[in-house]
Amino acid sequence: MKTIIYPGTFDPITHGHTDLVERACKLFDKVIVSIAISEKKKPLFSLAERISLAQTALSHLNNVEVVGFDYLMVHFARDQNATAVLRGLRAVSDFEYEFQLANMNRALSPDMESIFLTPAEKHSYISSSLVREIASLNGNITAFVHPAVAEALYRKFGHETTTQS
Repeated sequence: MKTIIYPGTFDPITHGHTDLVERACKLFDKVIVSIAISEKKKPLFSLAERISLAQTALSHLNNVEVVGFDYLMVHFARDQNATAVLRGLRAVSDFEYEFQLANMNRALSPDMESIFLTPAEKHSYISSSLVREIASLNGNITAFVHPAVAEALYRKFGHETTTQS
């Protein structure tokens, strides 16, 4: 069985992330969405909240597992019997960092392959940080995230629902 991991903070998961997972599900038997604790990034949502939101957003896919992790990604991938790591490229500006990361991962784990996918054009500009910022200002984020994620963001920022269209 071919397994790929898709590591990230997913704070929160967006339609861009979901699009990449859906694409990976067609290429691999199992996709493990691996949510990093990432205390250094000071995520808005707790690890448990991010896992729950990702599970909800990806519940329509039957070959996806969502798990948290808190150690070196290549070791986590090995422990999950994954043969590859999925990384998303939204823009050319992402490539340099992702290329460096892929080479470091290969140096740490020579058998680990990096697979790069691009989201559909309609999702290419979406980022978790932009979605958080819009939600914090009570803007409408419903086009960018699953309804449960939008609801959780509005609650987190003390908004019952968006007042903007």
